[in-house]
Amino acid sequence: MIAVLGVSGSIAAYRAADLARDLMRAGFTVRVCLTDAAQKFVTPVLFETLTGQPCLTDTFEEPQTGRMAHIDWARQADVIVVAPATANTINRLAQGLADDMLTTIALAATCPLVVAPAMNPQMYASDQVRRSMETLASRAAMIVQPSEGDVACGEHGQGKLASNAEIATAVLGVVERGKILAGKHILITSGPTQEPIDDVRYLSNRSSGKMGAALARAAQILGARVTVVSGPVKVSYPLQAEVTRVQTADQMLEACLLLGKDADIIIGAAAVADYRPASHVAGKLRRSSEPISLELVPNPDVIASLSEAFPAAAVIGFAAEPNPELEVARAKLVRKGLVAIVANDVGNTAIGFDSDQNELILVTKVGEPISSGVQSKLSCALWLFERLVPLTAD
Repeated sequence: MIAVLGVSGSIAAYRAADLARDLMRAGFTVRVCLTDAAQKFVTPVLFETLTGQPCLTDTFEEPQTGRMAHIDWARQADVIVVAPATANTINRLAQGLADDMLTTIALAATCPLVVAPAMNPQMYASDQVRRSMETLASRAAMIVQPSEGDVACGEHGQGKLASNAEIATAVLGVVERGKILAGKHILITSGPTQEPIDDVRYLSNRSSGKMGAALARAAQILGARVTVVSGPVKVSYPLQAEVTRVQTADQMLEACLLLGKDADIIIGAAAVADYRPASHVAGKLRRSSEPISLELVPNPDVIASLSEAFPAAAVIGFAAEPNPELEVARAKLVRKGLVAIVANDVGNTAIGFDSDQNELILVTKVGEPISSGVQSKLSCALWLFERLVPLTAD
């Protein structure tokens, strides 16, 4: 296992040396990256001597000639740990800046991120730092909260770097978390479908695909191989996911039947149109002063069809309803032959269509429904997978 340890410019930087050793004892190869400010407190030679690995300080450093270190380190890392993380570094990470080697590595990485803040208590309590930490947490970063005590400036409050034992435990936790779906193939349907009326118009819905994208990212964080069958959306799916783009419900079902043959878990997060026009008008249906009637016929039930086609897979559905009642979700769970169903209230604009947040309610055949609470969609997705693992175990 490889851990990239980012050290920023806090007086607590000296403790990163012991943290590097603790991570090595836990089985990690540790590669250290220092910010400019960190070098006012510690030196590259210290960490190179301790770890036996190069220590990076500049964006253009290349320990291996002809290789881009920031890409290699980002791709090879199992975890990135920023300890101590100053207010400046936390804000830059949250904003997605890449203006030094540490933030460049972090931006290029897909592995888990662990952040251990250390700063003056007033800085730690500031609105900007809190917002930045919330942003990082919404992207699944693990925040190791600082402890309360006397800090270097002489003030007392919450801002002291957490103990090395706490940080190392958090690092091991997120790495182990990344193994809970290892070896699993997860198929996710995402976004809306578009059912053509003519060559210009179609029937659809307001699904943005954000929940599907969050599920794909979460599944990868947890170690799965991910396949996404997506209707037309503007969101980006993880680069490592296999993504098939479709337009209609029929196309979505056809693609899923082809791609889901070896899927261990199938999640139907797509908002598939229930009906489609009975006939398609070539060209454009012209406006007139007369009313028109549009005949609709049922679309295939994609998730029910997949449950029937792949009995060995754990099939989970979504029930997007404009109210928090669960009777409809429970009925779908039974009728479609699902292992579980996830209800979400799309009538609530704070967590409904196109929102960056959600609240999931997991309904199973036994036991009481459980709620994720309102979280980012990625945090909801991670919460969901961690609760599905016991339900989908062989």
